[in-house]
Amino acid sequence: MRRTKYFIFLFLGLLGSVAAPAQNCIPGYTICSSTAKTTAQTLYGRVAGYIENGIYTYKGIPYAEAARYEEPHAPKAWQGIRSSRSYGPCCPQEFRSTWLMDNAAYSSRWDDGYPGEDCQRVNIWTPGLDGKKRPVMVWIHGGGFSTGSGQEQPAYDGNSLAKKGDVVVVSLNHRLNVLGFLNLSSFGPRYQHSANLGILDIIEALKWVKNNIANFGGDPDNITIFGQSGGGRKVSTLCCTPRAQGLFEKAIVQSGSGATFMMDKYSKQIGDLTVKYLGLDASTVDSIKTVPYDRLLAAGNKACAEVKKLADAAGEGSLASIWGWMPTKDGDILPEDAFANGSEKVTADVPMIVGTTLNEFAGFAALMNPNYFQQSQSDIDATLKKMYGEKAEEYKQAFHEAYPQASYLLMPLIDFKYRPQALAQAETKAADKGGKVWNYLFAYQSTALDGALTATHCAEIPYVFHNVARAASATDMTPEAVKLGEILSSAWINFARTDNPNGADVPEWPEYTTKKKATMIFDTNCQVKYDFDAHLRNVVLGKK
Repeated sequence: MRRTKYFIFLFLGLLGSVAAPAQNCIPGYTICSSTAKTTAQTLYGRVAGYIENGIYTYKGIPYAEAARYEEPHAPKAWQGIRSSRSYGPCCPQEFRSTWLMDNAAYSSRWDDGYPGEDCQRVNIWTPGLDGKKRPVMVWIHGGGFSTGSGQEQPAYDGNSLAKKGDVVVVSLNHRLNVLGFLNLSSFGPRYQHSANLGILDIIEALKWVKNNIANFGGDPDNITIFGQSGGGRKVSTLCCTPRAQGLFEKAIVQSGSGATFMMDKYSKQIGDLTVKYLGLDASTVDSIKTVPYDRLLAAGNKACAEVKKLADAAGEGSLASIWGWMPTKDGDILPEDAFANGSEKVTADVPMIVGTTLNEFAGFAALMNPNYFQQSQSDIDATLKKMYGEKAEEYKQAFHEAYPQASYLLMPLIDFKYRPQALAQAETKAADKGGKVWNYLFAYQSTALDGALTATHCAEIPYVFHNVARAASATDMTPEAVKLGEILSSAWINFARTDNPNGADVPEWPEYTTKKKATMIFDTNCQVKYDFDAHLRNVVLGKK
């Protein structure tokens, strides 16, 4: 009996030692997941998060709900306290080939989480639930309109930016691809806006932020939207969407200025063909709501390819913008292409930052070729000859004029797609003489992967988020990278706070005007130049 009691007491003692709260032994690091200390109120119920290094964090909060091909509406209220400590589902999407690129996977460290059509979720990082009115920065993820999520890489984490800038950072997921942009309007008014559901989701998210962010220490009257690549295109789109008017005060477009939309006639054909390929018709179309996602996506992709052939044959391929899933210019949600025919004037007073990276996708040539930086001058000359023919020598001259300190190895890797689009957008914005606009070029050559990353597409994201350390696989966390991260994140924070990127820690950055055309070049030594690469662009784009 005594031995039995001894083992009982021993077991209870061990249980007590296991259950006892562990002490945090990491210097400078703190975390608290107490529901009592982290509960915040939304219009639909209370949520609990966690506090990491002084930043209150909430993930996966529903901002809307919608059945497949329905317009988003307010989520159902819940009882009690909802645990909101991990990311919610991301929109289902097709396999991405870049997942298999070892170098790219290493530098980006993708982690898309788990898919689910209930993907209308927001994530929040805030310094306090104290009623203080902090600037709010809403991040819209890239991946075109087909892929991606608000949590797909560690560079998106908002903790460091919120802490440095005393700002509230928000990210979100929304419907994509065939779920967010399939035009079924031929099949009745219940599908009237199905071609732009992904955009309506983002608008609903911004409404949620407007109506709830004060409870998270944010100022609902000081919201900046920012995004990169497809996220930048979504920002450009929102600037030209009447339904988004008044939902944000500032906008930042990172490598996402070329936002042209699908023509309605072709978009409808894609929807009609998708329904046909699924074996449905007008009388059975509602069954599309229960078709397995993989089958639905396959039918939609097949329809896109077929309609693209029709558009090309009609000489309208470049106008139709069928290169995957896109919003539709429907005369209602999207009256016009972004920044075309005055569409941007619905947000005329909204100040903007618009820019690109030096290499964008052209830089992938180095990432995919492990021997790229072992090439000789004659090797590069041969490549330029293939690329530009009789213009090769003029190209080299113009390159040295624009980038006198750059290595000859970068000559074939300069982007001539995204930067001209960004300059055109800045030009349009400046000509409107409403809100001010600033232009930048991120030119810093990362030392990661022996320099193979260059200043490629997505390169600036860790610096903007003050995540040079968290994204060390892409930045190498060199002293130069750390310094540049301080500058870039400060510029974005200043802009969110004061409508102007200038201020502490940022070199003087003049606004872009139609006369002076200033570009801030973010590099080891940041500097402002004025239309400095005009000759180079003209050589490539065939302008005189």
